[in-house]
Amino acid sequence: MKNPRTLGVQFSIVGALVLACGATPSGGAPVTDVTLEVVSDVPIDDPGTATDDGKLKDAGADGLVPDGTESAAPDAETPAEVTLPPSPTFPIVDTDQAICFDTSTCLACPVAGWPFAGQDAQVVGAKPAYRDNGDGTVTDLVTGLHWQKDPGAKQSYAQAIAGGDAFTLAGYDDWRVPTIKELYSLIRFNGEDPSGIEGSDTSGLVPFLDTAAFVFSYGDTSAGQRLIDSQWVTSTVYTGTVFGGQECFFGVNFADGRIKCYPTSGGGRSQAGYYALYVRGPASYGVNAFADNGDGTVTDKATGLTWQQADSGAGMTWQDALAHCEALALAGYDDWRLPNAKELQGLVDYTRSPDATASPAIDPILSCTGITNEAAQPDFPCYWTSTTHVNGTAGHQGANAAYVAFGRALGYMNGAWIDVHGAGAQRSDPKAGDPADWPTGHGPQGDAIRILNYVRCVRAGDIAAFTGTGETCGGGTSPGACGDGTCDVGENLTCPADCAISAGPTPCTVQADCEAAGACPPDAPKGCACSTTPQGTLCIPACDTTADCPEPPDQTLTCGAEGLCRPQGRPGG
Repeated sequence: MKNPRTLGVQFSIVGALVLACGATPSGGAPVTDVTLEVVSDVPIDDPGTATDDGKLKDAGADGLVPDGTESAAPDAETPAEVTLPPSPTFPIVDTDQAICFDTSTCLACPVAGWPFAGQDAQVVGAKPAYRDNGDGTVTDLVTGLHWQKDPGAKQSYAQAIAGGDAFTLAGYDDWRVPTIKELYSLIRFNGEDPSGIEGSDTSGLVPFLDTAAFVFSYGDTSAGQRLIDSQWVTSTVYTGTVFGGQECFFGVNFADGRIKCYPTSGGGRSQAGYYALYVRGPASYGVNAFADNGDGTVTDKATGLTWQQADSGAGMTWQDALAHCEALALAGYDDWRLPNAKELQGLVDYTRSPDATASPAIDPILSCTGITNEAAQPDFPCYWTSTTHVNGTAGHQGANAAYVAFGRALGYMNGAWIDVHGAGAQRSDPKAGDPADWPTGHGPQGDAIRILNYVRCVRAGDIAAFTGTGETCGGGTSPGACGDGTCDVGENLTCPADCAISAGPTPCTVQADCEAAGACPPDAPKGCACSTTPQGTLCIPACDTTADCPEPPDQTLTCGAEGLCRPQGRPGG
């Protein structure tokens, strides 16, 4: 994370409206630089009276303002300088991940320039916001999409598709099966993957869906299902095939937080059935609008995000991926970051695949490095996201991060590597380790474990610089003892011995700030110096040799020429 700042105002149903300098609201003084958060009571998709053809009515066309009162006539003397940019047609809803992680457990969110900085929890996005309409429907106040609240019982893929065509609810008859991008807009990464958890008790589990807004169920273990058998239908059918010729659709599993391609017919998961949550609303959601900026970057005008046009050209670990984007300077900008899972998935072009178009599942305006996959086929990489894929297993909550496959999502089955989940799948990999330790993949479909995934950086949005005061880390574990070397639940603010370095240096104005209790790590024998760095003026451990530098988990500090401890490989100053 570089200099925190707003890189551009994005407008959506829940958004920030900035009044033009000098505009005068009724009865008030001139307004300068005032930001208003607007949550409309009548979103784009107002569940009021349907038109005869079942299409959306234009909110506001009846002369009503959002609170339902009649709008006032314009003041002839009011200047008309306020011009709002067009709302994004594909607003990305935040993942809602609010806790930072290293390669195993939670930690206090690190400041810029320190290991693991720039991850999902440190980026401000459009927070999920829903309105229960009290009629069996829910309106997403960010995307404008209008959803069925309760998916009902599981059904076959064919039944789900046919059911969408015939479905009526709340006076509407234009419901449909959502696309994969529409359904994925609902996913929240404050959930925990229950894979590996034994038993049938779900009372302590947190799914990847807002259960205050939608009805959700885990798999019925009494019927022979797994806890994670909560796969939800979309209308997006893979242009390739999986399992050696099987047609499949991309679905979201809100129990384990993944996108995979599930069979449209036959046995296996299709026999157990899928949940179907129908939607209505603007068909433009999920459609990209790319523009080549001619400087190595591409802007998606549908989302407001600007992307690195080329990828990293090589695979790397998750920690290195974060650092790679943090260090990137491109097209005159230095505020690049690793995208979160929902931002990166928004790039997928589900009309493309290695089998159907001999290309990655992405618009050709963005380039992907070619690879040879585990099956010795020409293919395309998987790409890291900044989103930790939290697992409910104690001690390993932060061990994996989400990635998106723009080439085949391979698995090892029946002695061979095959495409099991499709180009466009979102799965997860260990953040660190040796891929050679996974010669036949992992899990029931033998998911390929690469660990060294590729990177495409992004910029846009408000970036928050955390200094250890972020949300308490958790992951479902119990607090450990202060001084055990692990930053446990709640210790990011209460145990400097375990968490201070992971949280980053303490900000300072004068040297006395660094001499205050808790401002300097207890294992820094030379104390700390109030030093000006690219990330601000901070208390940095002083040193004569590297032996004087603290030894926090998951990072190595060395003594720089200026007599201050620095992360290995990062220059002083």
